[in-house]
Amino acid sequence: MCLLVLAYRCHPEFPLIVAANRDEFFRRPTAPADFWNNDILAGRDLEAGGTWMGVNRTGRFAALTNVRDPKVFRADAKSRGLIVSDFLVSEKPATDFLTQLARDCDNYNGFNLVLGDSNQLNYFNNITKETLELSSGIHGLSNDQLDTPWPKVTRAKRGLEKALTGSPDMLEPQLFELLRNDIKAGDDELPDTGVGIERERWLSPIFIRTKEYGTRCSTLLLSRRNGEIQYIERTFDIDLQSVVLRRHQFITTGNANTSFSTIY
Repeated sequence: MCLLVLAYRCHPEFPLIVAANRDEFFRRPTAPADFWNNDILAGRDLEAGGTWMGVNRTGRFAALTNVRDPKVFRADAKSRGLIVSDFLVSEKPATDFLTQLARDCDNYNGFNLVLGDSNQLNYFNNITKETLELSSGIHGLSNDQLDTPWPKVTRAKRGLEKALTGSPDMLEPQLFELLRNDIKAGDDELPDTGVGIERERWLSPIFIRTKEYGTRCSTLLLSRRNGEIQYIERTFDIDLQSVVLRRHQFITTGNANTSFSTIY
């Protein structure tokens, strides 16, 4: 996943709101968001078996973005997407999971990880080895560190902040509109991540589209104070001719007896 913005403890009805775009090569096989063994709700990378973002039946949430640095990329590294699915099946507290992950984190290419639930969120970066508990507010991630002010991150955080001031009924359409923003940044705003100016340009929008690579899906996670979670995904084909909306909704009680309902 290449862009994630979240509002944590700053809305009276939704203690956690997440809006995210997953950018990937179109040739990489992927399954849309659904339940794995009636426990994990997430999309699935069919090549390596993990996922970029998901939630489980007890309300545990995790999402991961890659750190873009081609100079240190290792083809033999472990799949980063397995970290997300490992956390979602684990019963360890988030802090214990991160402590264990920190011992093994050099075996992965660079990543940012956000995990926890609506009561506590933690952030970890395996390049800086930074671990922190997120404060209340709006946070954003792309392919650098937390809240690095890349143009797409800044634009997305502002859009999320604006959406929070409107009616709760308008959150979904406003956030999907935000995630569909394909405005490129000016050359003077672009970061230098070692991929060259042309790639920096086409990677700069919130919504990316090239012939071989682009935004494959946009996902919203809306967690209400009453325990209801909505997980809404829009998937796109290579030509943008087919856009599929999948809507999942369930009530979490914080234990294994959670009941589910799924709506498409």
